[in-house]
Amino acid sequence: MHAKEMILALCLALFLLGGNLACQRMSGDEEQKTLHYFTWSDYVGPELLAEFERRHGVRVVVDTFSSNEELLAKLQGGATGYDVTVPSDFMAAIMIQQGLVAELDPAMLPNATTLEDHLQHLPFDPTQRYAIPYLWGTVGIGYDSAIISTPPDSWAVLWDSRYAGKISMLNDQREVFGAVLRSMGASMNTKDLALIEEAKVRLLAQKPLVKAYASDHYDQLLASGDVVLAHGWGGPVARAMKDRPSIRYVVPKEGGTLWADCLVVLQSSPRKELAMQFINYLLEPQVAARTAERLLFASANKEARPFVPAHILDNPAIYPPLELLPRLEWMTDVGETLRIYDRAWTELKMQ
Repeated sequence: MHAKEMILALCLALFLLGGNLACQRMSGDEEQKTLHYFTWSDYVGPELLAEFERRHGVRVVVDTFSSNEELLAKLQGGATGYDVTVPSDFMAAIMIQQGLVAELDPAMLPNATTLEDHLQHLPFDPTQRYAIPYLWGTVGIGYDSAIISTPPDSWAVLWDSRYAGKISMLNDQREVFGAVLRSMGASMNTKDLALIEEAKVRLLAQKPLVKAYASDHYDQLLASGDVVLAHGWGGPVARAMKDRPSIRYVVPKEGGTLWADCLVVLQSSPRKELAMQFINYLLEPQVAARTAERLLFASANKEARPFVPAHILDNPAIYPPLELLPRLEWMTDVGETLRIYDRAWTELKMQ
């Protein structure tokens, strides 16, 4: 090759290398402007995401999970690239223990200073070092008042043979065992093996009465009249009320679950500052109110209340009365006893 040709070839190689490096830089810059949000299905309105994208000049990519267990399994399996996720309270505790979430900077989260009083010091993270409550509510019973004229006041109604084939239970082992344990006067977080065994026996006796164990469509079962009693979270019961106005919601006298879904930044996130900006945005009073109105779950930010329509604030399935709180219990990590619950749940489902 002549010297002139060698020079031309070298220039071309340098040009192509420079272009490739530029593309790599552009690709890296583009990735830095993308927030990856791992959340429950249909848990954020697209218009709210678009608003955040416009404000910050970024793109938000959403991926979803259907259960806390799926969320944990995916993260434990090595999934990376996610920035913000939304575990329920007990799962947030497990993720904190396993080092999966990053420490938060309070200075970047001013909207986290106006949480509902009962959500300001969660038992697993009392100083909000790692997790910020986002939405909250209760687990109780949705029922059709056109069929059940006297409001049920006890979990015992779910064992009433008059409603055989018209009862649904959550497809959630801790919640199902929690309901029967509370009906027995025990804690839903018990580690007493004899109590767990007794709860299993009672659930096996109930099973012939149960139409479905369902967590994702019991609102439709209620609204259609396929069931008249549904063990579940208040929000979906409130959705059923829209289609069937005779639907009501009650937390039994024995008490039930108090829950909160929490916003966390993952330890593996390369965009922690942007992630905290996103969390603070979701907690803005008017944004939080729009989320509560759309999902029919209560916002954790008490300053959202003035922006929430009165018919939602007054619906106990969505915004539980605060006087109910002493009867409610947080679900907590039961450690190795979870394997006992797992085995009992498997036996119940296989019968």
